Amino acid sequence: MSSRTDLFDWLVRHFIATYFLMVTLFIVFGVLSLDLVKYFSANANYLLEYGVMALWDGGLLQLIGLLFNALFAVLAYLGFKLCEHALVERAAHHR
Repeated sequence: MSSRTDLFDWLVRHFIATYFLMVTLFIVFGVLSLDLVKYFSANANYLLEYGVMALWDGGLLQLIGLLFNALFAVLAYLGFKLCEHALVERAAHHR
């Protein structure tokens, strides 16, 4: 029983497209994760210092935005790793 998906097989067959997708996902990951820790820290300090007033003043909305930013950064990283795995698979087993 094979655990390979149609998407993975496509990525292995179309290695040039996979390479460019991998580069694009790497850039997306870099942009989304740039200064993410700094922004989370600043948001947490703001929320802790001003409490409930900070929540109503946009701190909660900003925190939710940062969480979505982190989620999409992780998805971009996982896509990057999938492309990397497909390229390694092709390099190791292509005739």
